[in-house]
Amino acid sequence: MNRSATHLVTEFVLLGFPGCWEIQIFLFSLFLVIYVLTLLGNGAIICAVRWDPRLHTPMYFLLGNFAFLEIWYVSSTVPNMLTNILSKTKAISFSGCFLQFYFFFSLGTTECLFLAIMAYDRYLAICHPLHYPTIMTGKFCGLLVSLCWIIGFLGYPIPIFFISQLPFCASNIIDHFLCDMDPLMALSCAPAPITEFIFYTQSSLVLFFTIMYILRSYTLLLRAVFQVPSAASRRKAFSTCGSHLAVVSLFYGTVMVMYVSPTYGIPTLMQKILTLVYSVMTPLFNPLIYSLRNKDMKLALRNVLFRMRISQNS
Repeated sequence: MNRSATHLVTEFVLLGFPGCWEIQIFLFSLFLVIYVLTLLGNGAIICAVRWDPRLHTPMYFLLGNFAFLEIWYVSSTVPNMLTNILSKTKAISFSGCFLQFYFFFSLGTTECLFLAIMAYDRYLAICHPLHYPTIMTGKFCGLLVSLCWIIGFLGYPIPIFFISQLPFCASNIIDHFLCDMDPLMALSCAPAPITEFIFYTQSSLVLFFTIMYILRSYTLLLRAVFQVPSAASRRKAFSTCGSHLAVVSLFYGTVMVMYVSPTYGIPTLMQKILTLVYSVMTPLFNPLIYSLRNKDMKLALRNVLFRMRISQNS
């Protein structure tokens, strides 16, 4: 089909969350505060890992890179959402919509891979402590982080390119606050079952293999923790692993409802809320979860705040 003859849509309209102007102002203020807190929280973790020598370990190196990823992940959706809330047209360009679509899924895939290698790090540290320093070297950690970014961003260009080539000649209204797979496919004039199947298969495989690896790692890890004779060592291990499991549960719980289970019976508003949880709320909660349950991180964050106060007073 000739795209020039059928591709009549030059922009999309993101409806976002319904409500009167007062509700829109409230939502704008709420999401702006969440966005700023997310940037500050994850930025503080990056500074703490960089400046505190005690945090120059593989676990905190991965955590610092994960915080950097979260800043980009939340920035792929929230700034445009804030702009649309105040906009009268609520329009996003055709290319802008598919760029957001690409970055949103690429960063989400990268996050799944990051959570998997963080589980691998904890598994090695607790189950193989003698081999841990020789395996998790700085070079190997850098390689793992690089692979997460490369795989995450190389997985979606081709399927998203084919989706962008579909004829969008009907309505251009997307009842969502971001450009997502289901709303875009609903606007296409021609069915593309193969492209849709490849996209969802790829997303499901990433989710399935990463969550299965994480669960396997923690099953072996918990078995090893229960064999530790020292109660203090067990508490420390549970504290460190509990933070990671809390993040995994929050992220995967909502993502799998959206992209693995059928979404046809889920109301549109509920789909928006679920997407909001894993794309906006999870990056906000991550620094809180990791810092509140970790004494070293809390001490490092205090040092960061102390440095900032000194620099302001000088």
